[in-house]
Amino acid sequence: MRHLAQGIDRFQREAFPAKAGLFARLATTHQPGTLFIGCSDARVVPELITQTDPGELFVIRTAGNLVPAHTPGADGVAASIEYAVAVLGVRDIVVCGHSACGAMTALAEGHDLSGAPAIADWLRHADAALARTAAADDGHELAALVRQNVAAQLANLATHPSVARALAEGRVRLHGWVFDIPTGTVEDLTADPRPALAA
Repeated sequence: MRHLAQGIDRFQREAFPAKAGLFARLATTHQPGTLFIGCSDARVVPELITQTDPGELFVIRTAGNLVPAHTPGADGVAASIEYAVAVLGVRDIVVCGHSACGAMTALAEGHDLSGAPAIADWLRHADAALARTAAADDGHELAALVRQNVAAQLANLATHPSVARALAEGRVRLHGWVFDIPTGTVEDLTADPRPALAA
C-alpha cells in the first residue's frame, strides 16, 4: 500500500495542480462523450490507452469485458449502461477486448472452474462467442475468441432498451476494439479495413 500512498502524494503535489482548472469544472459537470466497456484486467487502462483526461470516459470494467444481455431486474452493469446512455447522453460506446485475456483463455483452454462457480456463471455470457469460435477452428482460437467475444458483447449491448432506442434514433454509435498488450496497438473491429490504430 505504500506505493499507492506515495502515488496519491505525487498526484496532489504534481498532477492535480497542472489540471486544477479541469477538476474545478468537473466538480460541477459530468458530460463524458464515450462509454468504454473494458476488461477488469489491470493491464488494460482505458484512460492510458486513449490518452483521455478525467471526465471524458464513462468506464465499466468487467471480467472478460462481458455485457449480459438485457433482462428484467436490478443489475449493476445494466444500470451503468442506462445511466451513460439515457442520462449522460454518451455519443459512442466502445467494447474493448484484449490479448492474453484470462477470461477468454479459461474458455479457450477449457479450464476447470468448478472451484470458482461465480466466475463459471459469469463466463456463460461468452457462450455465443465460444460457439462461433469453435465453428471457425482456424488454429488461432484465443485471438479469434477475443474478437468474437467483442462482437457478441456488442450484440448483447444492443438488447438494452436505452441503447436500442439511442441506436434507432441515431444518437449513439457502437465500436468494437481489441487492445494488443505487447505492441500497444488497438484494432478497430467495426471500422472499414485499415491499419490498426496506434495506442
